[in-house]
Amino acid sequence: MQKSSFVLSSLVVFVFGILACGSTSEKHQNTYENNEIKTEKMAAYLMVYFKDNDHSLHMALSKDGKSFTDINGGDAVIAGDTIAEQKGIRDPHIYRGPKGEFYLAMTDLHIFAKRDGLRETEWQRDGEKYGWGNNRGFVLMKSSDLINWSKTNIRLDGSFPGLKEVGAAWAPETIFDKKEGKLMLYYTMRMGNERNQMYYSYVNNDFDSLLSPPKLIFDYPKEVSYIDADISEIGDKFHMFYTPHDGTPGIKQAISSEINQGYQYQEKWIDKETKASEAPNVWKVIGENKWILMYDIYGIQPHNFGFLETSDFENFRDLGHFNEGEMKATNFSSPKHGAVIYLTKNEAEILADHWGFDF
Repeated sequence: MQKSSFVLSSLVVFVFGILACGSTSEKHQNTYENNEIKTEKMAAYLMVYFKDNDHSLHMALSKDGKSFTDINGGDAVIAGDTIAEQKGIRDPHIYRGPKGEFYLAMTDLHIFAKRDGLRETEWQRDGEKYGWGNNRGFVLMKSSDLINWSKTNIRLDGSFPGLKEVGAAWAPETIFDKKEGKLMLYYTMRMGNERNQMYYSYVNNDFDSLLSPPKLIFDYPKEVSYIDADISEIGDKFHMFYTPHDGTPGIKQAISSEINQGYQYQEKWIDKETKASEAPNVWKVIGENKWILMYDIYGIQPHNFGFLETSDFENFRDLGHFNEGEMKATNFSSPKHGAVIYLTKNEAEILADHWGFDF
């Protein structure tokens, strides 16, 4: 495990520094009450995503949650080769913690590393033995301002006994377990070249160490791979959207009264795409009783995101794809595996100003 601190510059590089991200700045104090987000204090949306062509982190801002503009003109804000063991990241997820901290969790994987001259083989290990991708860990980052970040590389095979033959570790997401009072990281994992399943571990507040070994969070009733969990707390229930490889991959939902167990299987497909989709992510529309479900339609070319809107998590209205309906990507294209959080007006303006972007 490697931990370091970095400053994000407008030249898409990291500069070593002595910046600390462990304490909470005063600007967050009026944003939270009893570890709950005060949504009335929020005025903007931040999307993180990656692109296949650079395996790096991108960010886009929106005032209405429907029209997003990349803060760096479509170029990466964090270069994958500066932070990842495999010199590339995928599946970025951003989470706003209970005290206002920001947590980035990403898959440490470059699927085109051989093509790009970063390694001599297609994968780091034998593809027949460990399967597609066959990475072993994550990149975890923490910040109080979205500009200065701490960074840790987590390897599952080195974190716990019995995981030496881990075959893949993908799509990590973070959520706060109020009952346990801990951050929970949940992710897709497999051993060897077996089927992919979804697990969780608790993680420390510094976001640099896993506190518990992987534990199954949901058991799909069919013997197929299932990946990319995204959990939202809605009222007194937890709604998990995920992607089973059950025919053409798409989006399904499971619901539980507990954050890490008891999810009830539902047969219904949520999306209506004819091509393969994955990577669901849900956010609430500020000031409205509406939620948007975003997902990555990787089965089409060029890649694009699809969107659905719901007010009851039973009925979903199709919002189309980016720039093919109500949702707009004003200065970027072909995004992959995104996630969205709220920002205050001040936070959005500071981030935009850092990148020379007029928000």
